[in-house]
Amino acid sequence: MLAWRSFIAVLAVVLVAQIDIAQAQQVRAAVPVFSPTGPDAEAYGEKLGYPVGLPLSEQRNMIGNFTHADQLAPTHTIAPAEHPLQLLRAPSEISVKFTFGAETASLSKYLDTNPTTGLLIARNDTILFEHYQYGRTDHDHFVSQSLAKTLTGMMIGIAISEGAIRSINDTVETYVPELKGTEMGVTPIRALLHMASGIAFTENFGNPDDNVHLSNSLLGPEKLDPITAISRFNKRVAPPDTVWHYSNLDTEGLSLVLTHATHMSMADYLQTRIWQPMGAEASANWQVDKTGQEVGYCCFSATLRDYARFGMLLAHDGVLNGRQIIPRQWLLDATEPVKQGSFLAVNHETNPWGYGYQTWLMPGPRRTFFLDGRAGQRILVDPATHLVLVHTAVRAKPGDAGSAELVELWSSVLKQFQNN
Repeated sequence: MLAWRSFIAVLAVVLVAQIDIAQAQQVRAAVPVFSPTGPDAEAYGEKLGYPVGLPLSEQRNMIGNFTHADQLAPTHTIAPAEHPLQLLRAPSEISVKFTFGAETASLSKYLDTNPTTGLLIARNDTILFEHYQYGRTDHDHFVSQSLAKTLTGMMIGIAISEGAIRSINDTVETYVPELKGTEMGVTPIRALLHMASGIAFTENFGNPDDNVHLSNSLLGPEKLDPITAISRFNKRVAPPDTVWHYSNLDTEGLSLVLTHATHMSMADYLQTRIWQPMGAEASANWQVDKTGQEVGYCCFSATLRDYARFGMLLAHDGVLNGRQIIPRQWLLDATEPVKQGSFLAVNHETNPWGYGYQTWLMPGPRRTFFLDGRAGQRILVDPATHLVLVHTAVRAKPGDAGSAELVELWSSVLKQFQNN
């Protein structure tokens, strides 16, 4: 009997040890981690259950609105792949420490101090880190804001490879004859890709500005068709492709070129040319105006892992899931470093970057680039290491210090893999 009791005691110790090991591995493994709260959660509507509703930009509504855009306005759905691309998971989460200001920071400290709803880091097809805050999960669809611009730019490249668009030197009116006689109509596609139409358009997140007028025209009470909305902005202040000026108007022009040239909606074109070929695991949605035209400069929503798949596609020069999905040369042209002295070297203090085809470029000779959306949406891509970082957030102030801190975080991640 004593021997039997001793055996039971030993067995119990072994089982407890195995459970502890399993739990430790679970903590260390790069599996999704969910938090019901986050920094300043009460101000973001935690006690109200993170509500969805008007006003759209009010802080307490941001989390709910940024993950339920399809409840706020009409959208087109982009269906997932029948056989999604399977992503692997690292046996342990990546550990990142970096200096920001006078302090040493880490991934956990970054999440504790920044209103980040989701953060995912991956290399090749392997997830290294995946965390969610404020009750958001891996099933939520996070709004992209201006990340969508790069989707639009990449689809233009595919349409050229298919012959639907002959050249980026063609003018807009070649494909959108309704815009003949307007400044947008005589603007080359190349200039729109570069955010250099030369058409007067103010965009400073103030009120009133031209961006507000454009959004109100398309999505507000006026509900104009996009041709009429674009035609309102008809004053030229510079020749095309000579002066860089960030403008939602330019991307909206590209979206009209794309749909007119392909005779397909942007949602259908994205679904058949990128979303399903890359192996998306979930549906996505894209807000439309009253005519059913997707808003090419914003308003696309997807899961964090599918944003990561798109980042992986860019990191591998257009190849993913065994297919060349985006033409390689187009991606190289769209993301090549900008030489200093070029009008595309955006060197003023708030944006020390360069600009490619609807894509932001990191400074320096290395080809590293990112997709950027208001309030903290960002996908950073490094083709040399095949690293991707996806970040979604609800920054109440678009230009807060979190943007600079995220760049330092990304730089620290890159340093870990640059020689591997």
